[in-house]
Formats: sequence, C-alpha cells, structure tokens
Amino acid sequence: MIRLTGVSRTFAGRSGTVEALRGIDLDVADGEFVAVLGRSGCGKSTLLRLVAGLLPVTAGEIRVSGERVTKPRRDIAMMFQKPALLPWRSVLDNVLLPVQIFGGRKAAHRDRAHELLAMTGLSGFAKRLPHELSGGMQQRVALCRSLIANPRLMLMDEPFSALDALTREELSGELQRVHMELGTTIVFVTHSIDEAVLLADRVVVLSPRPGRIREILDIGIPRPRTLGRGAHLEDVARCSAELHELLMA
Repeated sequence: MIRLTGVSRTFAGRSGTVEALRGIDLDVADGEFVAVLGRSGCGKSTLLRLVAGLLPVTAGEIRVSGERVTKPRRDIAMMFQKPALLPWRSVLDNVLLPVQIFGGRKAAHRDRAHELLAMTGLSGFAKRLPHELSGGMQQRVALCRSLIANPRLMLMDEPFSALDALTREELSGELQRVHMELGTTIVFVTHSIDEAVLLADRVVVLSPRPGRIREILDIGIPRPRTLGRGAHLEDVARCSAELHELLMA
C-alpha cells in the first residue's frame, strides 16, 4: 500500500539547514494500522505530510498503491490535531464537505454520512452546529469527514492530543472499532505510548532529529484491546514497557 524508500527531508532556515528526516525505509500493508511514535521534533508530522503529498521529499521516494506521491490525492485523507470544522455548517454538512470540494453530489453521499455518524455515536446530532458539541464530539465529526469519501489511506496527526485523558481513551476505542469494521489503512502519529499499543498493528519508533527508524515493534495483541483490566492486560503492559525503554534510550 505505502512504500517509503530512502526518504529524507531538510528545511532551509535563517540559521541554516535543518534535517528533519533521514533515510526512512518503510512499507505499510493494505489495511494495516501503523503508529509513528517519538519525541517532539523527531519529524513525525513531517513524515505524515510527505506521505500526504503536502510536502516534497528532499531525497528518496514515496509510493502509494504503486504510484509516486508528488501532490495531494483524493484517495488519501488527513486528520489533524484540531477538528477545523466550519462553524456555520451543520454536522452533516461538515461531514459532506469533501464531497463538495471534489465536485460530487451531496445527495448521493447523504446516507453514507448518516451511517458514519451512527457508527461514531453521533446519531441525532446531524443538524447541530459545531459550537453545540464537545471537543470529543467535534473530533468524531472530523473523523466522519475523513471517511466520507472512502479513502484507501487515512493519515492522522495526533488527532486526540488536545482532549482530556478519558475522552482520548474513549475516542481511541472508537477508532479501533471503526478500523476493525472498515479495514482502512491508517498511519497514526502520536506522543502517547498507550494510544500506540491500543491501536496499532506495528509501532514505528523514530530517533531524535534527524528522525530515523530506531525500531519497529509488532503489537501482536488480539483486538479489541483495552487499557483496563482484560484478558490481554499483561501483553499490553509488556508492549508499553518496551516502547517506554526505546523512547528513553
């Protein structure tokens, strides 16, 4: 699905050149959930923007479904830290926004939008405006908006980082359920070890800048997963401890 080969990215600034990423080689399979974990400034968000086609690579190449990424694509959706909903549009119209941007007919996607709202616990909120929703509910709307065009690949840049701990855990569980149901390929950037273990098939740990792949950890824990008491509590704790040691090294 995704292939990164020798990907590097540098930025030119007033004080000189900053090397954000160096020599990234990574394959992501179709339907896989990969989390990217690392310290602040290690290039996690830059990596996501390169895959999205929002930034050009300095060296190497990125291919999605065999095609080289040189610009944004319709089959790649991106979700950011903030929901960025249009305040004058209802929940339903915010979800349908990508359809309008790409010249589609809202009516043809309205049923799908209602399905997504129901899937994320937002039935009955279709006519509400964003200011009437909590922060967690707004991020659910943003998730539905990302999924409305049935993207082959979803890129998520710390989408739950601004939320309180309980809401983050709730939405992580919701995303896990959505991924299990839809099978969308997801690359998820996070600072949270718990989120990575709860959600990912594999966790890519980046070194401090310039970001390089330090380790890729397989999370072989059956889904659904939970951070509370459960059948796989010891496995969750073991993976979390291993990731903690990698980040502290």
